[in-house]
Order: sequence, then C-alpha cells, then structure tokens
Amino acid sequence: MLAQTSTYVMPFLGSDVAATYDTSKVVILPIAYEATTTYRRGCENGPDSILEASHQVEYYDEELDKETGCEVGIYTHQTIADTRSCSVTAEEMLKVTEETVYKLINDGKFVIALGGEHSITAGIVEAYRKVYTEPFTVVQIDAHGDLRHEYQGSIHNHACVMRRIVDMDLPTVQIGIRAICKEEADLIKEKQLTVFRAREIANEPNWTERAISAIQTDKVFLTIDLDGIDPTLIPGVGTPEPGGLNWYALMTFLRRLCEKHNVIGCDVMELAPIVDSVVSQFTAAKLVYKIIGYQASAKGWFEAGT
Repeated sequence: MLAQTSTYVMPFLGSDVAATYDTSKVVILPIAYEATTTYRRGCENGPDSILEASHQVEYYDEELDKETGCEVGIYTHQTIADTRSCSVTAEEMLKVTEETVYKLINDGKFVIALGGEHSITAGIVEAYRKVYTEPFTVVQIDAHGDLRHEYQGSIHNHACVMRRIVDMDLPTVQIGIRAICKEEADLIKEKQLTVFRAREIANEPNWTERAISAIQTDKVFLTIDLDGIDPTLIPGVGTPEPGGLNWYALMTFLRRLCEKHNVIGCDVMELAPIVDSVVSQFTAAKLVYKIIGYQASAKGWFEAGT
C-alpha cells in the first residue's frame, strides 16, 4: 500500500513533544521516493535521517525565544511512496502524494514534506492547486534550475520538476541557482522567469528584499532542494554545487518570507545522507524546525496555543 508503507515512523523531535493528529498545527510528511537520481544515490533515506537527527535539536529557539516544539503541535505522518520497501512508479508516487497532501490541507494542516527526490514536489503542488482557486507562487531554493522538459527519458525526472510547475501556469521565483543547461537558460529568457542566481546573491546585500518584492501573490508554496545551500553546510545531497546560500542569509530570507507572505506549505528535498557524518541531516532538521518557528510566529500560533 503506497499511501502507508510502514507501521511506525520516528516522530519529528521525539515522542515526548509529539502532538496527536487532531491537535496538530503542523504535519511532517515523509516521502521516501527515489527513482531518477543522477549522481549520489540515497535520498530515499533522507526523511528517516532528518527525523532521527531532529531528536538532537534543542527545543528552545534562541532567536524566537520560544520552545517551538512544545508550543506548536507537530505530528509526523507515516511514510508514503517508499521505494525502499516496494517498487513505485513516478505516476503512482505523484498520485498518492497528491491524494495524501490534499487530505492534509483540507484538514487544516500546515504540511512540511520531507523527500526523497525533488520530482515529488509536482505532486505536492498539484494538491495545493486543487485546494486553492487563486494563483500562488512557488518559491524554489535550489542549486539547479530543474527546468528541463525531460531528462534521461522521463518528464518526471528530478531535473524536470520546475518545468512541470511552469507548465501548471504558476508563477515561480528561483533562488540560489548556479547550474543550468542551455535549454533551461533559453526557457528562462523566453518565459521571463524570475531567478536570483547565487553569484548575484553573494554580491548584493539587499537581495532578500528584492526577492520578497518579486513575489506577486499573497500565497506562497516553498520548495527547498538542500543543494541550494552551500555544500560546506550540507554536503549530503545528490548533486552538490559549489557556492549557494549560507545559513544566516537563508534564515533571514525565510523569516521575511513568512512575515510578508502567506506560506501555505513547504517541502525539503534531496538529502542523501553520508556515512559517518551527521552534519547534513542535523542541519536539515534544524532548517525544518526554524521554518516551523517562523511560520508559528507569523501566524500567531504561539499566542493562540494549540
């Protein structure tokens, strides 16, 4: 059964602060799907590694002066589309992802999906399209454009996910890009896509406000490919690229994004754990925790309680 491929999943942060589904504001959705990796394999193990590493994250957020995990209900969903336990086609993965996320949205949950390869995002975004009639912007943090029409014989390759989203006629803002092919460069020019390249960000202190201002819709879906972050911080990705966002620049952007726009959902993709190193999964877990804190602060969840 693709929608629920395991009977137990390690809860984000740990069982002592885990909320029930009914009381949760946030649902962590592990999607352990990997099929089209083109360099380092292992991102199907990414969700479990992030969940395990999250148990080492301090509950107290010194920036927000809040114990986010104790004040905001966080529920961890069972894993779906798990290619470690059964064969899963791209079409099956997209279907079960869309159906699962659609239910979670309709239940009023803020969904943070953990991948798995980036192709998963197309199914997540499709669920939001079914719920929201008005357009929303997909903000992508990534080293790569992911704008190829097809790659290695598949339109559902992880290198094509943003092309699928562009084909949905959704506005996009791409941040941290530093590796594209000629086809992608031509599409960016043809469609006049909004791209904040890593080399430009490195030389422009005011890039955060420009990027926030470039988002023309109130609602935003945030997709993070972890290779968008500098590989000295997160080396455990499938396709690392030198350069990228540093930690505090990324935190500043994410906090401003949550403050200025209605972030409707999020995913964190492409963690491929490195043997005998925990830095990548711990940094990813801390990233997820910070996003929850910023969202809770912007939405007033701390004041309202859970």
